[in-house]
Amino acid sequence: MIAFTANCLYTPLERVDQPLLLVEDHVIVDVSSRAAHEIPAGVRVVDFGDAVLAPGFVDIHIHGGAGQDVMDADASGLSAVAQLLSHHGVTGYFPTTVTVPLDQICAALEHLADAIETTSLENGSRRGRARPLGIHLEGPFLSHVRRGAHPLENLLPPTLETFNRLWQAARGHIRIMTIAPELDGALEVIAEAARLGVCVSMGHSDADLKSASAGVAAGARHATHTFNAMRPLDHRQPGIIGEVLTDPQLSADIIADGIHLDPAIVQLFLQSKGPDQAVLITDAISATGMPEGRYRLGTLEVEVKNGRCVVGGKLAGSVLTMDRAVRNVMQFAHWDLQQTLRLATLNPARVAGLANRGKLAAGAEADFVVLSRNGEVRNTIIRGEICEP
Repeated sequence: MIAFTANCLYTPLERVDQPLLLVEDHVIVDVSSRAAHEIPAGVRVVDFGDAVLAPGFVDIHIHGGAGQDVMDADASGLSAVAQLLSHHGVTGYFPTTVTVPLDQICAALEHLADAIETTSLENGSRRGRARPLGIHLEGPFLSHVRRGAHPLENLLPPTLETFNRLWQAARGHIRIMTIAPELDGALEVIAEAARLGVCVSMGHSDADLKSASAGVAAGARHATHTFNAMRPLDHRQPGIIGEVLTDPQLSADIIADGIHLDPAIVQLFLQSKGPDQAVLITDAISATGMPEGRYRLGTLEVEVKNGRCVVGGKLAGSVLTMDRAVRNVMQFAHWDLQQTLRLATLNPARVAGLANRGKLAAGAEADFVVLSRNGEVRNTIIRGEICEP
């Protein structure tokens, strides 16, 4: 057993001053204050001084990093991505596909499923590596009009046959799927994916309000990078964004890098969705953590300059890290650290159906991050082990 302590801890719903977090066999045994619980005899104590303990970040939408694209990275490449993520406080992530020919998507799903299962069989994460927890399928069921950087020639109409082929290739590890609800056949695919436990997320969509509402009725319960690759909000024809911002049961995510959204829109989004239904994602690509230059996103070559990732004049992902997203929200929306942390921990874990992550509580995985009061990462602990620098 190991005891971790610091100046304070966010569960994140509650604050515990002078906390005592007990970990045994990679699982949190107890969370209390030092005043309320004596340290058991013989237990090693790790004291992080004036720092803040918080749940490890969960990124449900990430395409790569450290020069590696998750769709074609080998085991070593995925390890590099995972190590970069852990340095920025991420302890669990969902490698995200991009639209390419169907055979290539299936091949990518197979090797990502291998990585997820291998990590699970290790019964723990090697030090310094965030863990892949499931797959986010982004494409090929996207709007031609709002496809963003996804290649037009590789988009496919949503059918049960194609979805089942993707599901089988991923061996059931698809946990999130982005789809445009207005496409012919989309409602049947949404219903089937939801039946299988997939979080269906509406995105890359030109849906009007009626079509978006129908998507929710069919089983969609989330929205992907809100405002981006969506029909713009109109005061007479509010479209999909009108549904996202007004449905209290619908969670939604944003890319808070100051590029994809103006800070005023971040404030508008957070005022609408609140601390319960808002989620932060990075949509990070292989260029994350790397110098400016040209990098791959699926079959695309992306130019990265001044923090912008561009293909043919269109934004194509980001080089955002989750800790920076947290600090940006604190700056843009004037939220405090505890409130903001929910958007990177508990909320994405709930979206992905992860009952034992995104929180610091007895029985949860011992995945947490050590932060300064300003949200800067000092250490990351994965399954009770401090990550290597």
